[in-house]
Amino acid sequence: MSETAGASYAAAGVDIEAGDRAVELMKEWVKKTQRPEVAGLGGLGGFAGLFDASALKRYERPLLASATDGVGTKVDLARQMGVYDTIGHDLVGMVVDDLVVCGAEPLFMTDYICVGKVHPERVAAIVKGIAEGCVLAGCALVGGETAEHPGLLGADDFDVAGAGTGVVEADRLLGPDRIREGDAVIAMASSGLHSNGYSLVRHVVFDRAGWTLDRQVEEFGRTLGEELLEPTRIYSLDCLALTRTTEVHGFSHVTGGGLANNLARVIPDGLHATVDRSTWTPGAVFDLVGQAGRVEQLELEKTLNMGVGMIAVVPAESVDAALTTLADRGVDSWVAGEITARGDHATGAELVGSYAR
Repeated sequence: MSETAGASYAAAGVDIEAGDRAVELMKEWVKKTQRPEVAGLGGLGGFAGLFDASALKRYERPLLASATDGVGTKVDLARQMGVYDTIGHDLVGMVVDDLVVCGAEPLFMTDYICVGKVHPERVAAIVKGIAEGCVLAGCALVGGETAEHPGLLGADDFDVAGAGTGVVEADRLLGPDRIREGDAVIAMASSGLHSNGYSLVRHVVFDRAGWTLDRQVEEFGRTLGEELLEPTRIYSLDCLALTRTTEVHGFSHVTGGGLANNLARVIPDGLHATVDRSTWTPGAVFDLVGQAGRVEQLELEKTLNMGVGMIAVVPAESVDAALTTLADRGVDSWVAGEITARGDHATGAELVGSYAR
């Protein structure tokens, strides 16, 4: 009987040394996200991330908010293009902009990266993007996990997820109870598709249109792949600035389900949000998906953000101040609709009219 080598973790496909190398490569990026509340409390590589909540002395009754999310099938486009840092940016945007909807300041995030095989430079690039996103959101990256799953995922396959925690003063908590008849609906422009609807987008451009990621698209002024990987805009600090400079009754993060469905989530019983399509022109990428896939408008609108990534609901008298604050911060925004009463106690939101062309 011939002798064979004993089983090992490495033989099973897990490379511990590669994982350690990835941690070393990402350390400098993680350091850039530190807030005063995490400075000097452990460091990368510990079993848990630490945050000194006692430092939040400006809050009288702090409420903690939490959110978790991923970036969906957009990760497959990053894999195909060999571009990994923008996916981390997307991840932060999806998490922190859910937190800010209730008025919460993002405090810290953790991430989870699952790979078929650890490529240290690739993992470090993903974390670099997460760290850069955290800096834009004003939150710390306090820890994470990189899991190698050989046999379950291909050597080039990966996925990312993240969780975030924020804080809001109890008497400044935003929600449907603050929305009033006569409030204005202010739209903030998206940077493109953000991180939702990519299963539809991929089906249309690859399966139906037969396009490739390196195809130059005149309407975009760049390749299809570059357009589809455009990072998600992060609005958290812009929204928080809005709450400091004027009265805000609510926010809605436009993600999966589209503008109307997400706006309806913050509208109380008896009120209705009407959004006028004629107040903006969706970007070329939305037309491309609709035309190339012969996707009906209502199907597009319940899948994609159509050019609006965040909504603020403010009193009518606060509109000018809100638009000025957002313009000063470089956020393209406009009055897109209003809140009206519904006598039948129904609630919801709808898009009316035709898009400006």
